[in-house]
Amino acid sequence: MKLIVGLGNPGRKYRDTRHNIGFAVADELAARASVTFEAAPAEALMARARSLGPEGTLLLKPLTMMNASGFAVSEIARYFRVAFGDILVVADDVNLPLGRLRARPSGSAGGHNGFRSIIEQLGTTGFARLRVGVGRGDPRRDLADYVLGGFDADERPVVDDAVSRAADAAELFVSEGIELVMNRFNAPDSRDDERGAGDEGSGKTE
Repeated sequence: MKLIVGLGNPGRKYRDTRHNIGFAVADELAARASVTFEAAPAEALMARARSLGPEGTLLLKPLTMMNASGFAVSEIARYFRVAFGDILVVADDVNLPLGRLRARPSGSAGGHNGFRSIIEQLGTTGFARLRVGVGRGDPRRDLADYVLGGFDADERPVVDDAVSRAADAAELFVSEGIELVMNRFNAPDSRDDERGAGDEGSGKTE
C-alpha cells in the first residue's frame, strides 16, 4: 500500500496559500479517485483511494501545523504498516520557480519544517518527496509572510497546471515508482550542481 501525504496548514486562514499546495495536490488526487477525506486514526484527514494502485493508496492531510506534520505521518505509516519507500510527501518549495516540479527518493529537510518533522518522527530520510515550486517572490519580503500568502491572479493558471502535473506524478509514483517520476517530471536545473540532491528547501517557515 502506498501513502501520499500532502503538506499544508489546517484552517480557512491558510486555504489556497503557497504553503498549502500539498493539500491542493491531495485534493486533486481525491477528486480523481472520487473519494472524500474523513477522520483518520491520527490528527489528520485521510481518504482511501482503492482504485489507485493494486493495493489501493492512502491520501493524507495532517491537521497539525506544518512543523508538526511528522506525528500524523508516522502514526498512519505504523497503523497501516506502510514501508518508508512507499511514502510520497508533496510540499511547496520557494527555491524552485513557480510551477516547476522536483522529485527525489530521499534527502534532507532542506530547511522545510514539514519535511524536518517527518524525518524526525519516522527516524529516516528514506521516503520519496515531490516539491512543487512556488517561487521566492520579492527577496525583501519576509519569507514566512510570502508562503502564507495567496497566489496572484496571474499565477493561478501556472499553479493549477502544476497541481495537475503533481497529481499525475503521484499517480505515476504509485504505479511505477519514484525513479520514473524523476525521469518524467524533473526539469533540468543548473542549481543541482551547487547543492546536493534532495537538499532543495522551502525556507524555514511554519
